[in-house]
Amino acid sequence: MTDIFPPEKRSEIMRKIKPTGSKQEVFIRKLIHSMGYRYRLHKKDLPGNPDLVFTKYKKVIFVNGCFWHGHEGCKRSALPTANADFWKRKLTGNVERDKSNYKRLELLGWKHMVIWQCEIKESQKKELSESISNFLK
Repeated sequence: MTDIFPPEKRSEIMRKIKPTGSKQEVFIRKLIHSMGYRYRLHKKDLPGNPDLVFTKYKKVIFVNGCFWHGHEGCKRSALPTANADFWKRKLTGNVERDKSNYKRLELLGWKHMVIWQCEIKESQKKELSESISNFLK
């Protein structure tokens, strides 16, 4: 199966994907702020450049896209059929790098939480709040 877009259009689409400030990340940031927690963003001196950093608690939260970070069992993480070898290498590398970063954080005494893109819905705000609150306690 081939891509539904011509290569130029696919490149344009992929260039628009930014590493920070996604709708899901902003949703989580607003939710956590409304809960009264304060945090730092994308602390580059920590492994994996976490999305939200709670230095007071030595805890971090990653807001991961299901596709880019290989969320197991999620329909959004399906491997593209066009250029499949490239994508398999790329996404497997992302998953391995994430595991390594989580382990390095743990060795430094930090705890981490991953919130997946598919878990972020207005209808699940209460469950997310409880989960985040339990993690930060």
